[in-house]
Amino acid sequence: MTAELHMLTGAYALDAVSDVDRAEFERHLGECSACRQEVAELRATGARLAAADAVDPPSELRLTVLAEVARTRQLPPKLPVAGRAKTWHVRFALLGAAAAAVVAVLVGVQTTTVPQAPVDSVLSAPDATTLQGVGEGTATLVVSRSRNQAVLLASGLPALDPAHAYQVWLIGKGGAHSAGLMGSGPMLADLPPGVDRVGITVEPAGGSRGPTTPAVSMISLT
Repeated sequence: MTAELHMLTGAYALDAVSDVDRAEFERHLGECSACRQEVAELRATGARLAAADAVDPPSELRLTVLAEVARTRQLPPKLPVAGRAKTWHVRFALLGAAAAAVVAVLVGVQTTTVPQAPVDSVLSAPDATTLQGVGEGTATLVVSRSRNQAVLLASGLPALDPAHAYQVWLIGKGGAHSAGLMGSGPMLADLPPGVDRVGITVEPAGGSRGPTTPAVSMISLT
């Protein structure tokens, strides 16, 4: 295995690789437990970041960051070559700590805790694909056809009054079927064969048997 393949974990987690690189990297994932874990952790981190609500940073943040840069060593410490897998875990732990610090400063909010194991199983699936919605806010869907499941994250949608809620629909040739009401964190949904779109609509607080309003966000699976 080449060192270049180990460097594709971040791009693969964001679905930012070519079809050729994806195929080669997925073969590599079958043999490299360190990369499998790193991809799963990167996707989990990205999912939690996507679920946060952004706010304007404080005016002093730029000066604070520049001051820290001036005091921070620009080259990482040398690590033993033999501990390659451990090195990747240390690198990701530092990345996660940095991301958490940025979120704490820029966002100032916490996402709702959700059972993470089922979500991670989708995010870490070898065939997991990240799709973006079209419409209001930011909707991100991570799909694993081999598991017939998907994880939905949405942020930036307009706030609703207590009498209404956002409902998620699995749409295909057979019509639209409810996947449930959205909460404040990642939403895990079964994905039956034939579903080619996922939509989000505004419905009464208890939910509807079918969509009653136009979709505020639509994600195509094709």
